Amino acid sequence: MARIMESNLGKTPFQRLLGHNKDVMEGWNQLGDVLEKDGLLTSQLKEQVRRTLAQSNGCEYCKAKGNPDPDKFNEKTSIAVGFAEVFLKQKGDIDDSFFDILRDCFTEEEISELCAFISFTTASQYFGAMMKLKPEK
Repeated sequence: MARIMESNLGKTPFQRLLGHNKDVMEGWNQLGDVLEKDGLLTSQLKEQVRRTLAQSNGCEYCKAKGNPDPDKFNEKTSIAVGFAEVFLKQKGDIDDSFFDILRDCFTEEEISELCAFISFTTASQYFGAMMKLKPEK
């Protein structure tokens, strides 16, 4: 059981924990929907990044959705996942040389989207970890 009771608002256990404040839940869901869909980066690439982050960010609910799947990696996905692993180790203190590597494969706009996705996903996973959110059975 999570650390607080779920509200009546929201479709998933995660959303119901946020649902105690409807505006927060709706805003969080809206940003999540924007970041998770195909944008400048594909949703498939972002899903592999999400899975990579989940293995270290402490949310059992997020981990339960699976490990990264290297069979689905292409060059861009491999670099994005590698950057996510650097982020996990360095937190915000990432050396400029890693951004030079990103620029070899990604545009400035794609790098911005990747960093926003990593930041938002990490915040979501930290929230799940704080709340001790468990996978649905």
